[in-house]
Amino acid sequence: MSATLKDRVAKQRRQLEQTLAAPLSELAARLVPDMGDRQQLEATLKNNCGTLKDCKYMYVLDDKGIQITANMTRRGTDESQLGRDRSLRPYMAGAFGNTSFRLSSAYISRRKRRPSLTAIQVIRDAAGQRIGFLGVDYDLRELTHSESMYEEDRQWRQLKGDPSIRSNLFMQSRVQSPMDDHMQDVFSLMDELMTLQGVYHGKFHFASSRATVWHVDDPFDYHILSIEELINPDICLAWPRRPYFDRAIVPPDMIMPVFKRFGALRFADETIYLRAGSLNIVNGMIGLNFSCDGSHYLPCTEFMDKGLDFWFGAGAQQ
Repeated sequence: MSATLKDRVAKQRRQLEQTLAAPLSELAARLVPDMGDRQQLEATLKNNCGTLKDCKYMYVLDDKGIQITANMTRRGTDESQLGRDRSLRPYMAGAFGNTSFRLSSAYISRRKRRPSLTAIQVIRDAAGQRIGFLGVDYDLRELTHSESMYEEDRQWRQLKGDPSIRSNLFMQSRVQSPMDDHMQDVFSLMDELMTLQGVYHGKFHFASSRATVWHVDDPFDYHILSIEELINPDICLAWPRRPYFDRAIVPPDMIMPVFKRFGALRFADETIYLRAGSLNIVNGMIGLNFSCDGSHYLPCTEFMDKGLDFWFGAGAQQ
């Protein structure tokens, strides 16, 4: 998980912890006198289910982690978990220490197989001894989330691929594809689609001689273009004419140099070569996938600053 994504998740968790800590502490204190009375415990839980926003289940465990009440919900009572040993569940890890409140990491629930969270509040008697636990479960799909959109950290990322492909790398070599034969025509047409006809993301699949493109008028769908379509200028008649996308951060005169760099990476070496390359003019990111199945994602400007010798060694310039 990237640092930016970790920060976003941590912020969401802090907000939830701040929302839960005080109410659960107060509720746990009210449960102390009734720890030996299941009916009274369930009555108290039922009366408080509606006070915790987005709560899925609420229940009480004894000091060993055994459930001693039914699951209480805003819709009714579920007795199927009564007597269940929850002591080894991931959300109980650390709950037997000195802490009084803990919000678990997200986990996949055992029953519904859904991403979930559990808050655990220790129940202590007047002497401060642990006599049980108050548990509150949340289904992530029902949990209120932040309305702001997560923004990807646009830094160079390198991902390793299939180990079996890497181990057999030097037993393979590039095979000339139809896209390789018509590369300049394909690049010219894609440049036209991006600069004048609203395509903001395009990916070349060199080995399979196809491309996938995303258009500003229909951003939730993508189109697959065959090599026959990619070398036929008539395809431009099928696309609406659009001004260069106002959210683009890649200058239009940089698009063709990027494509030419793709071509250079495709032909620079017969063993280690580019299999697929993509450009997104909105976030300015380049995607590369090589014959070793390694992938790189990096900003367009950083990509253009690197010469072929960076990828293949000093001899690649020749």
